[in-house]
Amino acid sequence: MAHTPPLAERMRPSNLNDYVGQEHLVGKDSILRKVIEGGHLPSIILWGPPGVGKTTLAFIISKQLQRPFFSLSAINSGVKDIREVIEKATKIKEDQGDLPVLFIDEIHRFSKSQQDSLLGAVERGLITLIGATTENPSFEVISPLLSRCQVYILKPLSEADLATLLNKAIQEDEFLSKKQINIKEYEALFRLSGGDGRKLLNVLELVVNAVNQTRIIITNAIVTQQVQQNMAMYDKTGEQHYDIISAFIKSIRGSDPNAAVYWLARMIAGGEDPLFIARRLLILASEDIGNANPNALLLANTCFQSVNVIGWPEARIILSQTVIFLASSPKSNASYEAINKAQELVAQTGDQSVPLHLRNAPTKLMKNIGYGKEYLYAHAYQNNFSEQEYFPEQLSGTTLYKPGRNATEEKLRERLKDLWKGKYNY
Repeated sequence: MAHTPPLAERMRPSNLNDYVGQEHLVGKDSILRKVIEGGHLPSIILWGPPGVGKTTLAFIISKQLQRPFFSLSAINSGVKDIREVIEKATKIKEDQGDLPVLFIDEIHRFSKSQQDSLLGAVERGLITLIGATTENPSFEVISPLLSRCQVYILKPLSEADLATLLNKAIQEDEFLSKKQINIKEYEALFRLSGGDGRKLLNVLELVVNAVNQTRIIITNAIVTQQVQQNMAMYDKTGEQHYDIISAFIKSIRGSDPNAAVYWLARMIAGGEDPLFIARRLLILASEDIGNANPNALLLANTCFQSVNVIGWPEARIILSQTVIFLASSPKSNASYEAINKAQELVAQTGDQSVPLHLRNAPTKLMKNIGYGKEYLYAHAYQNNFSEQEYFPEQLSGTTLYKPGRNATEEKLRERLKDLWKGKYNY
């Protein structure tokens, strides 16, 4: 097996019927499936986390359409490579009349100039573009190109999907099917894969090769042991990128500036996009620090703007300053939890009526029927506060924001308690 392709490659499906997951896109009577089977595919962007089947789906689409297929990776392709492919595609279209498909993996890593070079070919109908990205295309793909593409969102694989992948591999792979493999426990396989189908199959293959017996019983303990012993092999496919950003964010959340700067250096050494890092810091500043230190969001925003102007190598200094500040700041996820609870409440309770006294009354009729009546203008009262109901009646007294246990939010807690007395249990 030394010279055979990895298990993930051997198990890559060649048609939609063998494709696991993404039922909302490729299941029976789904939108994308109908488009593929109809043969009239527009340029598309496939957006989803790593290992959910973006590349596989692109290959299946090209095979189903029976069109010439070109593939580029944004990691190691430049403008010159794009132009060469477009020239080949143009010649094929002129000579054969076929519209080639160009697949760009990790399209979010393309610069503006690289994406511009694609735009012309898409506009002139020389290629059908399929882009794959793990990042929000609204931020990472230039607007003119994005407007000419349909965006399809791929969801993380469920545990049922992951189990299906494992069992298919055991039963159908030409090497694994010759062994007696019994997966007694799935939890460690699922946990280590992080919902990434490719990584899941890599871990399975690693364990099977390490045990190297005809009859193998896979347990959580065996999986954990083998992966720890063979970590370099485990990360051989480049998925370490996602593990490092995870370690980076968790180090800042855990208030360890030393570890956070280390992981920052690892990302710099790996050639990471500085704006990718800065965007993550922006999210973290609000999600994990919030009102415990409101300056965190201001600094993170300034960092993002500065990095956008400066670029490498000097951006490393700005990122380091911001990372150390965020890691050293007090932490609170109270705002994050509040909006989560609020959205859950909306989903559970539906469209509750706005109380009459809170409604806008731009017309005489609205005033006559009570819109805005009895509204107490806060600034007309002592401390700029008037005690009145702001919730729909059925939700009165619901507490969504619970201040974090830090100096800044404790002051907010005391103020809210003083204003609302016992209403929200502050």
